[in-house]
Amino acid sequence: FLIFFSDSQNDKYGVANPCYAPAATGTAAMLGPPTAESYGPSAPPATMFDSMPGYEGTVAGGGGFLPPPMPAYPGPQPTPGPEQPNWNIPSISEDTAREAFMLFASSKCCYSSAPAKDGVIINTEAFNTYRYRLETFTESRSTEWRQEPYSGQTVDAYAQPPPGSWDIPANSPSLFVDGRQCIRVPYTSSLKVKLRQLCGNGEKTLLCNGYGFRIGFNRCYHCNGRGRENCNHCNGQGSRMCEICNGKRQFLVFKILNVKWTNNIEDYIVEQCSGLQLKNLRKVSGKELLKESQPMVEPVMGFPDPNVVQASQRLVNEHQGKYRQTSRILRQRQTIELIPVTKVAYTWKEETHIYFVYGNELKVSADNYPATCCCSVM
Repeated sequence: FLIFFSDSQNDKYGVANPCYAPAATGTAAMLGPPTAESYGPSAPPATMFDSMPGYEGTVAGGGGFLPPPMPAYPGPQPTPGPEQPNWNIPSISEDTAREAFMLFASSKCCYSSAPAKDGVIINTEAFNTYRYRLETFTESRSTEWRQEPYSGQTVDAYAQPPPGSWDIPANSPSLFVDGRQCIRVPYTSSLKVKLRQLCGNGEKTLLCNGYGFRIGFNRCYHCNGRGRENCNHCNGQGSRMCEICNGKRQFLVFKILNVKWTNNIEDYIVEQCSGLQLKNLRKVSGKELLKESQPMVEPVMGFPDPNVVQASQRLVNEHQGKYRQTSRILRQRQTIELIPVTKVAYTWKEETHIYFVYGNELKVSADNYPATCCCSVM
């Protein structure tokens, strides 16, 4: 069992006099073998942790994210975005389409280059595929109790009230880059004293339930008929080293502030009836038509495709409503890209086939390439 000495109102630093628990004797020794729970590591009880002003809800292992305080002054107001550019639609030439197709065929070990080289392009069709992206860069904070063996660290609990969780400075990473920081909260470190951790009588019950014999009256080979064997945790001594204080009987309890920066990203791609799967477009870049970064962005207005306008309004409202509940929004950024997609129809050996060229990278998708072979590596 464990006995903890906690801080009292008269003890500024929570220091108690060390002492030992008495050994198990008398009636306690007659209660039978210790249960299985006696052998596992024991977590500190909840009563061990002090109540700190402003941190009353903190529990061991973390207690959820803390909502940011209401600002004492009005936050930064959204400013008008940049003037809308001309929404020019790029279109690739037949030569560019053929060159991309030949590179695609040469990259496949089982593809003949004949269709890409000798095929006759009969039609190219450009599709306007817009991608709207909203990034909301947030900072969230949570607290938890920690403990470590005491070896002379500063004990400062109740020396003065600890600073608020959102008043502690943290080293923020670059904007729109994920990051984490773990900070010890000042004036929350208190010293605790832990007594000897007992382990019953140093023995444990085996598969024979203490009888020494198993079914069929065969002698139990685990205990050799004795009915008990030494506990693996305490080596039969009846007590074991504490995993929290490392046998020093003193350990430090303190609060940790976990700061997390997250770049929350959501995309919306306007689907077109080109036949190219949207998953292909997530791997390429496009021509940047709009890029705006503000403390709080306003939804896009006046864009020629109403689907993009609707997606912008929905995502901006969802992000600002969702992340302001548990986080502090540091910055938002919205972009619109035009991903060039060209559908190419060509003939080869008197049959018509199609392929797609898409993205600034000029990637090619040709699901039904007409000249493939089966090969194997010996």
